[in-house]
Amino acid sequence: MVRRNRDDWTEIALRALAEGGLQAVAIEPLAAQAGATKGSVYHHFPNREALLRATVERWEREHTEKVIELVESERTPQDKLRVLFSTVLDRGRKGSVEMALQAGAENDVIAPVLRRVTEKRLSYLTELFEQLGFDLEHAKKRALIAFSVYLGQAQMWVSLPGLVEPVLDEAVQVLIAK
Repeated sequence: MVRRNRDDWTEIALRALAEGGLQAVAIEPLAAQAGATKGSVYHHFPNREALLRATVERWEREHTEKVIELVESERTPQDKLRVLFSTVLDRGRKGSVEMALQAGAENDVIAPVLRRVTEKRLSYLTELFEQLGFDLEHAKKRALIAFSVYLGQAQMWVSLPGLVEPVLDEAVQVLIAK
């Protein structure tokens, strides 16, 4: 059997979350799928809740904090928005994890992380729209619209692949138009 570390288990749990939703993050089935014993999981996490918490915190780092760092390397707010949308809607970023977390938003472990991530994303988007010349009130509204567009596109990306990709640039253009 392969020895798994904490990062391996959170990656395995992220994949399970993407493929089967919140209920798929269960220790025994994950261990069996990974060809490991459940003791291997329990070596790193005392229970399912701890595994789930570490998994969603990893998602938060990789799909919010690291994305913002990447986007900040762009020069203009328009380029930042374009890169932001193309990055978060890239198939490799596992939009289905986002959908699974949204579906599990009432879970005691997921709720605070999802709330924190949403607030951070909306705050960052508001900053970008302010950089584009919108006053704070309108920047907040555009941020909420942009985040809603993202969630809708992420859902369509999962359920209707191929439909969203052609309109990414147009979505950004609509969002930044005054």
